[in-house]
Amino acid sequence: MGRVSTKIIFFEDKNFQGRRHECDSDCSDFHTYLNRCNSIRVESGAWVVYERPNFIGYQYVLTRGEYPDYQRWMGLNDRLCSCKMIHFVSGSEHKIQLYDKGDFAGQVYETTEDCPSVVERFRTREVHSCKVLDGIWIFYEHPNYRGRQYLLQKGEYRKPVDWGAVCPTVQSFKRLTE
Repeated sequence: MGRVSTKIIFFEDKNFQGRRHECDSDCSDFHTYLNRCNSIRVESGAWVVYERPNFIGYQYVLTRGEYPDYQRWMGLNDRLCSCKMIHFVSGSEHKIQLYDKGDFAGQVYETTEDCPSVVERFRTREVHSCKVLDGIWIFYEHPNYRGRQYLLQKGEYRKPVDWGAVCPTVQSFKRLTE
């Protein structure tokens, strides 16, 4: 059985113009090839791209498609420096447990579905810890899948910093599927 190919192309200018850099695997620093990134084409696979080298800083989850300017991937600016392929587990279901206090304390909420508003659905304002039991999930800073994004794979997250946030601002989340 062969490896499924994945590919992402970064462009310096909007609308897929200017210098470009292609990746078909994780890249810890492509800033040496491009001064900025204003458009992206994901030809295959799913990716998480980071604003800084070595997979740190703001992150954006991108699936197959075209992003002609950085606002289309909810970017804050034209600065991107590293990227990772997202590896899906075949036949994986989705299940997550959310807690309104750190270290898996307080009220627990379990779901297998996307949630456009944590406040409306669970009647809680903050998520302080979570357990990803199955699948891959994306947390969003604001309702309706807007704002900063955080990719969570199977595992335990005792506090917001464990998923890359500085505060417990999770207002929506959704499953990531192939």
